[in-house]
Amino acid sequence: MFTLFVLLLCAASSISTKGAAAAGPRLNNDQLYKFSYTTEVLVDRARSKEGSAGYKISSDVEVNLVWRDPSSEDDQLIQLAISNVRIEPVSHRSQKKNVLHGSSTESVLGKTKLEALTKPFFVHLRNGKTKAFYSYRAEPATIKNLKRGLASLMQVQLNSGKVIENDVSGRCTVEYKAAKGQVMRTKILGTCKTPETGFTTHSQVLGVSRKSSSVTTFTLEDGFIHSVSAEEMHTLGVNARRSTAAKVISRQTLTLVGVEAGPLEAAGKEVTDVVKSIDPKLAALGIIAEKVKSQCKGCPSLFEHWQAQQKQLEPASLSKATAPRSFLALIQSIRKASKDEILKVLKSASKTSLPQVVDSVTSAQTVASLDAMLEFLNFTDAKGLVLQERFLYACGFASHPNERMLQALLDISKGKISSTDIKESVVIIMGALVHKLCQKGGCNLPVVEQVKKLILGGPDSTQVESEVQMYLLALKNSMLPEAIPIFTKYAESEVGAYSTIALTALQRYDVSLMTEEVKQTVNRVYHQNRRIYEKNVRAAAADVILSSNPSYTEVKNLLLSIGNLPHEMNKYMLSKIQDILRFELPASKVIRQAMKDMISRNYDRFSKVGSSSAYSGFMAQSVDVTSTYSLDILYSGSGILRRSNMNIYGASEGAMLHGLQVAIEAQGLESLIAATPDEGEEDLESFAGMSALLFDVQLRPVTFFKGYSDLMSKMFSMTGDPMNVVKGLILLTDHSEVIQLQSGLKAGAEFQGGLAIDISGGMEISLWYRESKTSVNNRGALVVTGNITVDMDFARAGVEVSFETEASLDFITTVQFSEYPFLVCMQMDKTTFPVSEYLTKYESLPSGKSIVSHKSKKLIVPGSEFPLHQENSNMCKKVFDSSW
Repeated sequence: MFTLFVLLLCAASSISTKGAAAAGPRLNNDQLYKFSYTTEVLVDRARSKEGSAGYKISSDVEVNLVWRDPSSEDDQLIQLAISNVRIEPVSHRSQKKNVLHGSSTESVLGKTKLEALTKPFFVHLRNGKTKAFYSYRAEPATIKNLKRGLASLMQVQLNSGKVIENDVSGRCTVEYKAAKGQVMRTKILGTCKTPETGFTTHSQVLGVSRKSSSVTTFTLEDGFIHSVSAEEMHTLGVNARRSTAAKVISRQTLTLVGVEAGPLEAAGKEVTDVVKSIDPKLAALGIIAEKVKSQCKGCPSLFEHWQAQQKQLEPASLSKATAPRSFLALIQSIRKASKDEILKVLKSASKTSLPQVVDSVTSAQTVASLDAMLEFLNFTDAKGLVLQERFLYACGFASHPNERMLQALLDISKGKISSTDIKESVVIIMGALVHKLCQKGGCNLPVVEQVKKLILGGPDSTQVESEVQMYLLALKNSMLPEAIPIFTKYAESEVGAYSTIALTALQRYDVSLMTEEVKQTVNRVYHQNRRIYEKNVRAAAADVILSSNPSYTEVKNLLLSIGNLPHEMNKYMLSKIQDILRFELPASKVIRQAMKDMISRNYDRFSKVGSSSAYSGFMAQSVDVTSTYSLDILYSGSGILRRSNMNIYGASEGAMLHGLQVAIEAQGLESLIAATPDEGEEDLESFAGMSALLFDVQLRPVTFFKGYSDLMSKMFSMTGDPMNVVKGLILLTDHSEVIQLQSGLKAGAEFQGGLAIDISGGMEISLWYRESKTSVNNRGALVVTGNITVDMDFARAGVEVSFETEASLDFITTVQFSEYPFLVCMQMDKTTFPVSEYLTKYESLPSGKSIVSHKSKKLIVPGSEFPLHQENSNMCKKVFDSSW
């Protein structure tokens, strides 16, 4: 019985082996399979209904079996030969717009490349997967990649499932769905690992998003491929303006047109021996595409490019969109240049354009550009302060900094620096670079660890007030969780500046990091449980409490404090609560619960008068991005500005960007008008200054005056002209990648956004007219460009989408303290500004022949005055009536 069972089992096993389904397509011996093959690539803006730029390559392909492993029918070596190659535009063109008109395939490709393309190559398939790709090493990389693209179409499995495969695109996860006579292959492009990597902006709001798809459909007859149809598409768009988007589409079709008698199968045990017997020069090159070095024939050198662009980078042009456009073009040229070429431009630039060149060179973020800057700048020279600061700020705004840039700043900080302002900026900007490198997963890099140790230990390592502030600001930029205990400690400092920095830093952290200890400390500061604090410190503490998921008890205690605070702070807190409720900020729900208690909410508390205020509003709302602003103004009891804080935020798909913060602080000015200082502020030194935070980077604060004698000297020399805080060119968006297409071609994607910015602020006090005026002026020009290019070595096609705008935003506060209650008018104005969009498509040949098409449209956005609370509107009427 047992013997019979074994015999039956063996018989069943034998039957199942003979009738087993093929793991992949099988070629028959002594047959030649003839196919027609086309591959096309087109580039266009994302939503286009017109003719795209691009090319189509058509050919005949012959496939035959060379060798099969005697022990496995699914282990095959096949030969592919391309012939009758034709190149034409991807869409129908008139002769005038056809760059290929009058050209032959040989004149476009060149004789050498055409011969290489039509030379047979070999693919080793095992169970439908490519095990090896054999061709000639000496062939041009573009040609080998085109062959790899065709070879990848021969790779298919006949059963459903997910696998990891190597093909021309890289090592990717692929999903197969098999039905009768048909297989669909979907490549999950986000999983592909390729040798060529790019970079992108760390900020999601300013960044670029890509959507990709790749689907290949196989139809099979008698166990072999009858036709293949593949299409992949990559769309890239700017997150903040998704209409600025471009796409590249690659299609391949392979269709069987006939079968005829072919060469016989070769004998041999090993595939490598068979290949050597065919041609010893054949080599196993790997199926994954190799890098292609694109050579720009006739392109201008960096110095020639600079000579053509330098007028656009003079200060007079910085408010125009031509400045950031030239800035972006110069960066692209610098990224291809050597250190010596870059130094030549730096040394030849005029004194007025040199700061803009420093912005451009630093923003390029290449090894050569950083080396050139470090050689060009001399930090021991006090005269070079402007250039040194521009270099440091450009490092702070770097889109994709590396540890080498941070190491350079660390080395500078350890060396001799002639200016204390520059020394402070170096350390503050190092904090910003630590944050960006940690965001990219580089928090454990040796240089990052060194800088972390330096700034974490910095505040307690010195007694010098300016140095403590420097380290606290560096930690504020770093956003290190390890810095929270330090900020918690300094929040209760006796020095108001330390407390303010610590509290504003805590407000930047995620709510989940706000422990009970932190909350208790901040509440102690606000309620003055241990000592008396300045009003602006308490206001900063209130901001932290209200933005950190406050409890019912915390909110109730805040409400109960209103009425027992200094006069103007009562009004500020009341305005803050009302703003949170009106603007539906996160704390609004718990505030409404607490306000149901009539002890917390009554007429006595909610009828406080004063000029201080807090207001939030929308600057712009769109599908892509929502921009909000907030204005907080806190006055002293004598009517002089204590703190003015303007913020602009951008939000996109859950990500938040702190675009701008300009804070003006003043103290100790009561003696000017013989007024009595508020509690806790009796001994404050006369001071006024401004602090700016730009695109999540805290910059070094600027002092208007410090000390009574400095105040008096500047008061008599005051012109009312604003003092510059930030001026220069900033690379906001920076995305670069190589997209390896399944056809073997490559697409290069470059998206850059450049901003020319000028932020200034001033404070003017007139004792004669008993009036003070503070102003913050923001001027900017923005250009964003997106470029996708397919450079095939023998032909080039591309599309550029871009938009640009020029705008200004002014914030002016006028205070008249000739009578009490004093009059305060706040104005926040934006001018009418244009928004222009451009589309350029181009095709060119190495001969220099090219076709370019342009389209553009312009939109005018009307100017407006941003709304503030009604009390401000009423007050402004009185101010202007009295002025008149």
